[in-house]
Amino acid sequence: MPAISKKGLDMPQSPIRKLAPYAEKAYAEGKTVYHLNIGQPDIKTPEIALDAVKIHSLDILAYTRSEGSDDYRQKIAGYYEKNDIHVSKDDIIVTTGGSEALLFAFGSIMDIDDEIIIPEPFYANYNGFSTASGVNIVPVISKIEDNFALPAIEEFEKLITSKTKAILICNPGNPTGYLYSKEEIKKLATIVKKHDLFLIADEVYREFVYDGIEHYSIMQEESIQENAIMIDSVSKRYSMCGARIGCLVSKNKEVIATALKFAQARLSPPTLAQIASEAALNTPQSYFDEVKAEYVSRRNTLIEELEKIEGVKVAKPKGAFYCVAELPVKNADDFAQWLLEHFVVNGETVMVAPAAGFYSTPGVGLNQIRIAYVLNENSLRKAVNILKEALKVYPN
Repeated sequence: MPAISKKGLDMPQSPIRKLAPYAEKAYAEGKTVYHLNIGQPDIKTPEIALDAVKIHSLDILAYTRSEGSDDYRQKIAGYYEKNDIHVSKDDIIVTTGGSEALLFAFGSIMDIDDEIIIPEPFYANYNGFSTASGVNIVPVISKIEDNFALPAIEEFEKLITSKTKAILICNPGNPTGYLYSKEEIKKLATIVKKHDLFLIADEVYREFVYDGIEHYSIMQEESIQENAIMIDSVSKRYSMCGARIGCLVSKNKEVIATALKFAQARLSPPTLAQIASEAALNTPQSYFDEVKAEYVSRRNTLIEELEKIEGVKVAKPKGAFYCVAELPVKNADDFAQWLLEHFVVNGETVMVAPAAGFYSTPGVGLNQIRIAYVLNENSLRKAVNILKEALKVYPN
């Protein structure tokens, strides 16, 4: 039989989705499954975005420009201006989700076997993007004991080699919910300037920051305009995960010109989804105020309930809608599968994402899980209670 590529064999499974067959079996057995494993918000998509698709007047569903439509990019630039990020439409490439933006960024600035430093744990698909691009992740470990704060700059500098091309952060972070401070961003700016590196920031959770703290973008750091590449998406901001619209933003003209070639190779981003995304930019601030208040309440409920469980350690998130919890188990993969296959409380069980898949360092995070607090508070309480009862009887 013809052989599968090494790259294909090396592509990691998603720790978020790989347990789906066990969840489907649980459903078939009549169980209720609380999904804490995936960041699919239950918040309604703004009606203004849905209506734009329903009432469009297109006669032909045609290609748009490879970099995205002029009108949409102009309006995105206007959105950023309101967030003290000063860019023009020519600094923006519209992509098929933030995922494609990251792939374009990797392809534009790195060659085979080049290295990118990423604080871990990190969004699991960074592993997949690096494998697909032939790039090597060099992890710098952040710790739950420090609430997953930025590791010391000295730890980054130890890892920089002639192969290092970039540092990548997610701010606020998936899976930790950590929000990098302005001071931490400035530290990263100093190091990428010193070593002539790119700084890539995945900022798709920009709207979801709590406790009166303001988000500080790498694009607000004027000293690194040639070094900074921002990744963004409508998926979480407007609860439009299925739209698959994101963007790559940089004031570095060579980066944009190169990314555009990748964009041309895949022709154009989805037309109807751009229409919905453009309309979503008119969503009133009251929508975000309500959503943020809801997530703060959910976060507080989740952390409060988790902290009641003996042997559980949890980092308190300052943004996004995730947290990482350390459990009194040896292997969270086995525990997560056992929950779906063998454990119920009143016909209900829970699905979590084992956190080892959010690391690239082997053997790290084996007893951790990522929880997405995208369920209502009553469901969160029930889900945490199931975890508590399960840990009492789990044959560790």
